[in-house]
Amino acid sequence: MFVIRQSFQNDIDQIVAVAHHLDTMNLPADRRHIERIVATSERSFSGDLDRVEREYLFVLEDTGARRVVGTSMIHAKHGTRRAPHVFFRVVHEERYSVTLDRYFVHQCLRIGYNYDGPTEIGGLILLPDYRGRPESLGKFLSYVRFLFIAMHRDVFQDQVLSELLPPLEPDGTSALWNSLGYHFTGLSYQEADLLSKDNKEFIQALFPHELIYTSMLPERARSIIGQVGPAQRGVEKMLRRIGFEYAEQIDPFDGGPHFFADTDQITLVDNAIRGRAATSPADDAPWGIVAVEGDTGFRAACGRFSVTPGTDDVRIDDATRAALGVDLGQEVWWVAP
Repeated sequence: MFVIRQSFQNDIDQIVAVAHHLDTMNLPADRRHIERIVATSERSFSGDLDRVEREYLFVLEDTGARRVVGTSMIHAKHGTRRAPHVFFRVVHEERYSVTLDRYFVHQCLRIGYNYDGPTEIGGLILLPDYRGRPESLGKFLSYVRFLFIAMHRDVFQDQVLSELLPPLEPDGTSALWNSLGYHFTGLSYQEADLLSKDNKEFIQALFPHELIYTSMLPERARSIIGQVGPAQRGVEKMLRRIGFEYAEQIDPFDGGPHFFADTDQITLVDNAIRGRAATSPADDAPWGIVAVEGDTGFRAACGRFSVTPGTDDVRIDDATRAALGVDLGQEVWWVAP
């Protein structure tokens, strides 16, 4: 059985191990950062933090092995006056010479800041051994966040952002950073990436605010701008399927694309249903996610569940109800993609 639940302090060692498989800005493979993230997440789930400061870290647990095998996250608000959301806007500038009768459309980058930012999803990692399973665990980890947003809609912003990784170099560095950011900061990609996890002031202070013409960059750097890396193409398909679109914005460190969606237009948020736990799902029940909040916090499971027409009964099999600690008649949330 697989359950997604909120993270706790005793998960830290296993979360660090999972984070080493991707090492993203949202979930770096650094114990000190993960300790802070888990502490913030616990206060977020308990409601002790101001809404704009909340960060939720979910873990996927193989309950039979008692092992954390995946993670995903929600940042309630990414971009404030204290810590703006920083990005490159990808724009195009047209130039024409009458003398030469030549016309050009130049791709350019312009640094941008959002001080009243969107909700952000990230930190999606699934251990390789658990990919490609019939339970659709990657989809489960990704989609559960939107069910949680529906359950607590007032906490989250009216837009949701997802930043995807572009193709990186074999050594894990970024061709865009090596060709651009390094020359404005004097920092390696790894140094800048680590520093930016706590403070992005150096980007505001040192990056040019004028247009940067990408034609001046090496071909390798230009080729990755706004592109999705091979490992994240499945994520891109899922995002597009539920309402996200590329926003002509990229990450200033690696050039990865930013995808946005209006929160209430995301199909999983719009289709989420609040009901009561019932027994015996129909034989032809669709794949979906059921979630509950109780004494043990947030917990969710995936499987084949159904809603009885004309009622709010969410029909759940006995094994799943036991794993979630759900009694018949208890309030649950359900969504089927």
